[in-house]
Amino acid sequence: MDKILEILREIDDGIDYANEKALIDDRLLDSFGVITLVAELEDAFDVTIEAAEMTPVNFNSAEAIWEMIKRLQEN
Repeated sequence: MDKILEILREIDDGIDYANEKALIDDRLLDSFGVITLVAELEDAFDVTIEAAEMTPVNFNSAEAIWEMIKRLQEN
């Protein structure tokens, strides 16, 4: 989880990622930010994030991102 927060802060350090629950819904992360995030997550956690995974429910919070990463690592 700490690595996810670190990656998110590199993208935009002005957001309280530890508490934010609507990164996508509130448009705090734009499409470029999401693409950057996906690439960083894939590299950091050795997973492949398919287009079908790129939904607000998977990216609205650091916790949601962490849950997605854990699920992808199990497959």
